[in-house]
Formats: sequence, structure tokens, C-alpha cells
Amino acid sequence: MTGAPVLDIREVTKVYGSGDTAVHALRGVSLTVEHGDYVAVMGASGSGKSTLMNIIGCLDVPSSGDYLLDGLHVGGLDERRLAILRNRRIGFVFQSFNLIPRMSARANVELPLAYGGVRAAERRRRAAAALREVGLADRARHEPNELSGGQQQRVAIARALVTAPTLLLADEPTGALDSASTADVLAVFDRLARAGRTIVVITHEDEVAAHAERVVRLVDGRVA
Repeated sequence: MTGAPVLDIREVTKVYGSGDTAVHALRGVSLTVEHGDYVAVMGASGSGKSTLMNIIGCLDVPSSGDYLLDGLHVGGLDERRLAILRNRRIGFVFQSFNLIPRMSARANVELPLAYGGVRAAERRRRAAAALREVGLADRARHEPNELSGGQQQRVAIARALVTAPTLLLADEPTGALDSASTADVLAVFDRLARAGRTIVVITHEDEVAAHAERVVRLVDGRVA
């Protein structure tokens, strides 16, 4: 952990295309997220929230402005170094759980560690700890088709946590869930926030945003 904010976004713009067909997706967005913050980013379709999510997640780069992730200036990094930064600093949770069928919950959680070259015994230990953190220690051997939607999303959260990322970045994490599973997943985020995790949730749902400590609203590419 550095003394710098987890996210330091300064006057970031994003323009797609050029000339008469240019689309200004972000128009000078500034945002600071400190260690331990729980922030929801809200906005209607076309507000720029997906573009901002991609920039925060190092999946895209700004057209102008500065973005520092945990004190590291993202703008000057090439694709290889961006990939390393993504893998080490950010835990992603998506609307679709992206679990691999025919693999147990524990094996799915271990995957980022396997890609990172972590030894098998250490992978198992860390995956078991991550599953405990999301309340699924007793489901470690179950495959995705043996789990409810909410349980699958909690496995995905465990997978995001297993690398000990600086930031947990969730994009519409309850979008595919019923109300009971939504409540279970939001309770997990609440516990993680109380434990000091830094969480940014991209959502259009008031119910989800209500759990965050701070709500940032985007309108037409600007912070409202």
C-alpha cells in the first residue's frame, strides 16, 4: 500500500472517432478514491460510465488527462505493462460470472494464481481463504452448474479477491441476479468494505448504489 489514493483521475477525457463523427464519451472527469472507500458510479445509458469503468480497469486509456492507479501513472504504460497492472492491482467482477464449467469453485478461484505461477499448495490455501471470505467455504468442490446465480457471483468475487488486489472493480455485479441473490452479493460487498477493501461498483440500480459510502453520478460524460 502506498500513501497515494487508489484512484486519482484528473480531467480525463475520452473521444472516439474524429471530426464531425467524434463521440465525446468523457468530458473532463476528475475522481479520487482513497484506500478503504466504497464508491458507486451511476449513470444512464450513454452517460460515460462504461467508458470510465474501462479506463479505471486499464482496459482503455484516456484521450487526455491523467490517471494514477495506486500512485502509478497509467498513461505512459504499454499494453504489456497495462496487463501486469490489471492482473496485480485490480480484481474484476462482471455481470456475467465468467466461471469455467466443469471446474470446481475452488479451481475457478485458483485460476488467476495459476496464471501467475503460484505453487499448487499456496493456490489451494489462498483460494480456500477467499471462498471463506465470501461465505462459500462449504461449496469449494461444487461446479458452477451446482450453484445458484448468487453463489456463482460470490465465487467470482472470491476469484477477484484471491490475488489481494488494491481495487475491487465491479461492473453491474447484480444485473443477472434475482432479488434474494442480489441481497446476498450486496451483503458480501458490505462485509468487504467494513474489512477495509477498496470497492468501486458501476451500476444503474439505486438499490446497489445505496450500499456504497459515496455515489458519483455521470451525466453526458461529466460528473454531475
